[in-house]
Amino acid sequence: MDLEIRTAFPSDHTALGDITADAYLHDGLLDFGESDAYLGELRDVAKRAAAAEVLVATADGRVLGGVTFVPSGGPMADIARPGEAEIRMLAVAREARGRGVGEALVRSCVDRARAVEGCERVVLSTQRTMRTAHRLYERLGFVRTPERDWNPLPELDDIMLLTYSLTL
Repeated sequence: MDLEIRTAFPSDHTALGDITADAYLHDGLLDFGESDAYLGELRDVAKRAAAAEVLVATADGRVLGGVTFVPSGGPMADIARPGEAEIRMLAVAREARGRGVGEALVRSCVDRARAVEGCERVVLSTQRTMRTAHRLYERLGFVRTPERDWNPLPELDDIMLLTYSLTL
Protein backbone atom coordinates (compact mmCIF):
# COMPACT_ATOMS: atom_id res chain seq x y z
CA MET A 1 0.00 0.00 0.00
CA ASP A 2 1.37 3.39 -1.01
CA LEU A 3 0.28 5.51 1.97
CA GLU A 4 0.43 9.30 1.96
CA ILE A 5 -0.04 11.47 5.07
CA ARG A 6 -1.02 15.06 4.32
CA THR A 7 -3.09 17.96 5.55
CA ALA A 8 -6.76 17.32 4.86
CA PHE A 9 -8.32 19.15 1.94
CA PRO A 10 -11.90 20.46 2.29
CA SER A 11 -12.88 17.71 -0.15
CA ASP A 12 -11.68 15.14 2.43
CA HIS A 13 -13.82 16.44 5.27
CA THR A 14 -16.96 14.40 4.64
CA ALA A 15 -15.08 11.13 4.18
CA LEU A 16 -12.95 11.69 7.30
CA GLY A 17 -16.00 12.74 9.33
CA ASP A 18 -17.75 9.52 8.31
CA ILE A 19 -14.69 7.39 9.13
CA THR A 20 -14.27 9.02 12.52
CA ALA A 21 -17.95 8.76 13.45
CA ASP A 22 -18.09 5.16 12.22
CA ALA A 23 -14.99 4.20 14.21
CA TYR A 24 -16.33 5.65 17.46
CA LEU A 25 -19.85 4.28 16.94
CA HIS A 26 -18.97 0.74 15.85
CA ASP A 27 -16.19 0.38 18.41
CA GLY A 28 -18.69 1.24 21.16
CA LEU A 29 -16.82 4.38 22.20
CA LEU A 30 -19.83 6.68 22.48
CA ASP A 31 -21.75 6.23 25.72
CA PHE A 32 -25.01 7.36 24.13
CA GLY A 33 -24.61 5.72 20.71
CA GLU A 34 -26.26 7.52 17.80
CA SER A 35 -27.70 10.14 20.17
CA ASP A 36 -24.31 11.05 21.69
CA ALA A 37 -23.64 14.78 21.31
CA TYR A 38 -19.96 14.07 20.60
CA LEU A 39 -20.93 12.36 17.34
CA GLY A 40 -21.51 15.79 15.76
CA GLU A 41 -18.04 16.91 16.84
CA LEU A 42 -16.51 13.79 15.31
CA ARG A 43 -18.22 14.47 11.99
CA ASP A 44 -17.37 18.20 11.92
CA VAL A 45 -13.92 18.02 10.31
CA ALA A 46 -14.26 21.55 8.90
CA LYS A 47 -14.58 22.95 12.43
CA ARG A 48 -11.47 21.04 13.55
CA ALA A 49 -9.52 22.12 10.47
CA ALA A 50 -10.32 25.78 11.22
CA ALA A 51 -8.75 25.49 14.70
CA ALA A 52 -6.01 22.85 14.29
CA GLU A 53 -4.22 20.77 11.69
CA VAL A 54 -6.22 17.82 10.44
CA LEU A 55 -4.16 15.13 8.77
CA VAL A 56 -5.40 12.34 6.54
CA ALA A 57 -3.89 9.09 5.42
CA THR A 58 -4.70 8.31 1.80
CA ALA A 59 -3.94 5.51 -0.61
CA ASP A 60 -5.17 5.11 -4.17
CA GLY A 61 -7.09 8.37 -3.87
CA ARG A 62 -9.10 7.19 -0.84
CA VAL A 63 -9.08 8.60 2.68
CA LEU A 64 -8.24 5.74 5.06
CA GLY A 65 -8.04 7.64 8.32
CA GLY A 66 -7.17 10.86 10.02
CA VAL A 67 -6.10 12.65 13.15
CA THR A 68 -6.23 16.16 14.59
CA PHE A 69 -2.88 17.67 15.56
CA VAL A 70 -3.07 20.58 18.00
CA PRO A 71 0.26 22.41 18.25
CA SER A 72 1.21 24.03 21.54
CA GLY A 73 -2.13 24.26 23.31
CA GLY A 74 -4.27 25.58 20.46
CA PRO A 75 -8.04 26.05 20.81
CA MET A 76 -8.73 22.35 20.14
CA ALA A 77 -6.55 21.24 23.06
CA ASP A 78 -8.17 19.32 25.89
CA ILE A 79 -5.14 18.60 28.07
CA ALA A 80 -2.08 20.22 26.46
CA ARG A 81 -0.11 22.63 28.59
CA PRO A 82 2.41 25.21 27.38
CA GLY A 83 5.19 23.44 25.50
CA GLU A 84 2.95 20.52 24.56
CA ALA A 85 1.20 19.46 21.37
CA GLU A 86 -1.89 17.26 21.48
CA ILE A 87 -3.22 14.47 19.30
CA ARG A 88 -7.00 14.10 19.06
CA MET A 89 -9.61 12.04 17.25
CA LEU A 90 -7.36 9.42 15.66
CA ALA A 91 -9.52 7.16 13.50
CA VAL A 92 -8.86 4.55 10.82
CA ALA A 93 -11.45 3.05 8.46
CA ARG A 94 -12.30 -0.50 9.51
CA GLU A 95 -11.13 -1.97 6.20
CA ALA A 96 -7.73 -0.25 6.59
CA ARG A 97 -6.98 -1.32 10.15
CA GLY A 98 -3.90 -3.39 10.82
CA ARG A 99 -2.08 -1.89 7.83
CA GLY A 100 -0.01 0.78 9.63
CA VAL A 101 -2.36 3.69 8.96
CA GLY A 102 -2.81 4.69 12.61
CA GLU A 103 0.90 4.39 13.30
CA ALA A 104 1.77 6.55 10.28
CA LEU A 105 -0.68 9.23 11.45
CA VAL A 106 0.71 9.27 15.00
CA ARG A 107 4.31 9.35 13.74
CA SER A 108 3.41 12.30 11.51
CA CYS A 109 2.01 14.17 14.53
CA VAL A 110 5.19 13.48 16.50
CA ASP A 111 7.29 14.77 13.59
CA ARG A 112 5.15 17.91 13.42
CA ALA A 113 5.51 18.44 17.17
CA ARG A 114 9.29 18.22 16.87
CA ALA A 115 9.14 21.03 14.31
CA VAL A 116 7.16 23.33 16.65
CA GLU A 117 9.54 25.68 18.44
CA GLY A 118 9.45 25.13 22.18
CA CYS A 119 7.40 21.95 21.98
CA GLU A 120 8.76 19.44 24.47
CA ARG A 121 6.01 16.84 24.62
CA VAL A 122 3.07 15.28 22.80
CA VAL A 123 0.02 14.37 24.88
CA LEU A 124 -3.24 12.60 24.18
CA SER A 125 -6.37 11.25 25.84
CA THR A 126 -7.85 7.84 25.18
CA GLN A 127 -10.66 5.69 26.48
CA ARG A 128 -10.03 2.65 28.66
CA THR A 129 -11.41 0.33 26.00
CA MET A 130 -9.11 1.56 23.21
CA ARG A 131 -6.57 -1.18 23.95
CA THR A 132 -5.29 -1.43 20.37
CA ALA A 133 -4.53 2.29 20.43
CA HIS A 134 -2.83 1.94 23.83
CA ARG A 135 -0.49 -0.70 22.40
CA LEU A 136 0.31 1.57 19.45
CA TYR A 137 1.09 4.55 21.69
CA GLU A 138 3.28 2.47 24.00
CA ARG A 139 5.15 0.91 21.05
CA LEU A 140 5.93 4.46 19.85
CA GLY A 141 7.30 5.47 23.26
CA PHE A 142 4.30 7.17 24.85
CA VAL A 143 3.92 6.55 28.59
CA ARG A 144 0.82 6.64 30.76
CA THR A 145 0.34 9.79 32.80
CA PRO A 146 -2.40 8.77 35.26
CA GLU A 147 -2.02 12.00 37.22
CA ARG A 148 -3.50 13.77 34.18
CA ASP A 149 -6.46 11.41 33.60
CA TRP A 150 -9.69 13.38 33.39
CA ASN A 151 -13.44 13.20 32.99
CA PRO A 152 -14.93 15.16 30.07
CA LEU A 153 -18.42 14.81 31.58
CA PRO A 154 -18.06 15.36 35.33
CA GLU A 155 -21.78 14.73 35.81
CA LEU A 156 -21.15 11.10 34.80
CA ASP A 157 -18.77 9.47 37.27
CA ASP A 158 -17.95 6.44 35.12
CA ILE A 159 -16.34 8.29 32.20
CA MET A 160 -12.60 8.70 32.70
CA LEU A 161 -10.14 9.36 29.91
CA LEU A 162 -6.64 7.96 30.25
CA THR A 163 -3.71 10.12 29.21
CA TYR A 164 -0.38 9.42 27.57
CA SER A 165 2.67 11.57 26.97
CA LEU A 166 5.75 11.39 24.76
CA THR A 167 8.75 13.52 25.66
CA LEU A 168 10.46 14.78 22.52
